[in-house]
Amino acid sequence: MPFIGTKVNIKISKEQQDVIKTKLGEAISLIPGKSENWLMLSFEDECSLYFKGENESPIAFVEVKLFGKASSSTYNKLTAQITDILHQELHISPDHLYVKYEEAEYWGFNGNNF
Repeated sequence: MPFIGTKVNIKISKEQQDVIKTKLGEAISLIPGKSENWLMLSFEDECSLYFKGENESPIAFVEVKLFGKASSSTYNKLTAQITDILHQELHISPDHLYVKYEEAEYWGFNGNNF
């Protein structure tokens, strides 16, 4: 039950979203027990984001939320993968991208909680 939300200050085309969606779907499997089958994604482009006082360069803020927990080394691997994906597909420099993780003890789906 992971969720990955991506905010960027640039335009993302439908084609870019599709490629990123596929790659994030593969990357989420780095977290044991997680797969694209349960992955929900959101994309917010052309956000008013500033980093280091400027917004002229491409910037991204990515939130990864999941039911349960993962190890620090797993999160490190996923951060590297997310960074590579956004660098390749949107030309966002790795030093202009934050990735935030949240672990949830309770997660609802289909009228019930896991």
